[in-house]
Amino acid sequence: MTEPINVLYVDDEDDIREIAVMSLELDPDITVKSCSSGPEALETLQNWLPDLILLDAMMPGIDGPETMVRLRQNPVNATIPVVFITARSQPEDIERFIALGALGVISKPFDPMTLPEQARALLASVKG
Repeated sequence: MTEPINVLYVDDEDDIREIAVMSLELDPDITVKSCSSGPEALETLQNWLPDLILLDAMMPGIDGPETMVRLRQNPVNATIPVVFITARSQPEDIERFIALGALGVISKPFDPMTLPEQARALLASVKG
């Protein structure tokens, strides 16, 4: 049996968010909550602490990088690993996200069949 993990998925695009949630829930040991914006994610984090945050980089208003900066300002959230899910996955984009403190980057369009394994592998890389 694999270790249960809680994942917060944040994306402003309803269809992509729905596919990602369904994909992650294919793994019976992954519990997913989803949000459609950075502010909604920050509000959710006040009451629920996930093991991993999958965060869209490009969102209106508060984008992914700004959302990450804000969640890092709260000591309770500061150590939650963040992975960006984005179409902006050129080497310089990835370097920028890693420099911000992201654990990694998953490129859009992602493969729904492998998303749970990618999330687990990235999380395992910090847990040792």
